[in-house]
Amino acid sequence: MKFRRSGRLVDMTHYLLHHPHALIPLTFFSERYESAKSSISEDLVIIKQTFEQQGIGTLITTPGAAGGVKFIPKVTRDEANGIIQRLCEKVSDPSRLLPGGYLYLTDLLGNPKMMNQIGRLFASVFANRTIDVVMTVATKGIPIAYAVASYLDVPFVIVRRDNKVTEGPMVSINYVSGSSKRIQTMTLAKRSLKEGSNVLIVDDFMKAGGTINGMISMLSEFGANVSGIGVLVESESVDERLVNEYISILKLSDMNEKERSIQVSKGNYFDFL
Repeated sequence: MKFRRSGRLVDMTHYLLHHPHALIPLTFFSERYESAKSSISEDLVIIKQTFEQQGIGTLITTPGAAGGVKFIPKVTRDEANGIIQRLCEKVSDPSRLLPGGYLYLTDLLGNPKMMNQIGRLFASVFANRTIDVVMTVATKGIPIAYAVASYLDVPFVIVRRDNKVTEGPMVSINYVSGSSKRIQTMTLAKRSLKEGSNVLIVDDFMKAGGTINGMISMLSEFGANVSGIGVLVESESVDERLVNEYISILKLSDMNEKERSIQVSKGNYFDFL
């Protein structure tokens, strides 16, 4: 079907937004719109300029017979600052304090719009790293992993704390919890990861980093590589951190049940953006 330029721009933009990080041959668009490659190239220049001006992301064009165009989602520093500031305000709400010194985050993790924003934040800061898979641990890290994987256009895998018959053969490891120093177990289906995979680990909350350290150990069992580590909230009140290289969006400095106060600030995200 023949498209006018206005129609091509709308449809092409929609397609690119829904296929991030995928290399799309120019012949695909040329055949889709029954237009010359030169016209497609001109359209892509317009889209790229608009994406960059609006802080949506950028387009990378690869020349040659096997080349094409790839949309890379990005977040500007100003937009990231606004998103993280709003998250700080929400998380510092004293009503989130739970008995035992726990922090209630379930409503945020269940908010699709907020997960979409967090997914863009992580996808932007890890955009230049080679990532084949996103990994998290059940259950609260799942919404974050799904959002990040969606923007990186890669699958995500879930490490569990118990065996599931429906997962098939499993690999199990023991690890030491960073906060309680207890021996715990995590499992992952054998068919979840291919040897040599480059994995981005994400989680909702990190204290000493025992769970993330356990996932790193799990990756070694599969011969996989750690491409990066991202956490939504890191706790500052720990004596020893088991994980050193990570990117956090928020930093929890203090929780006082008696005074009903929560101190939250921006994490180290902007050190890497």
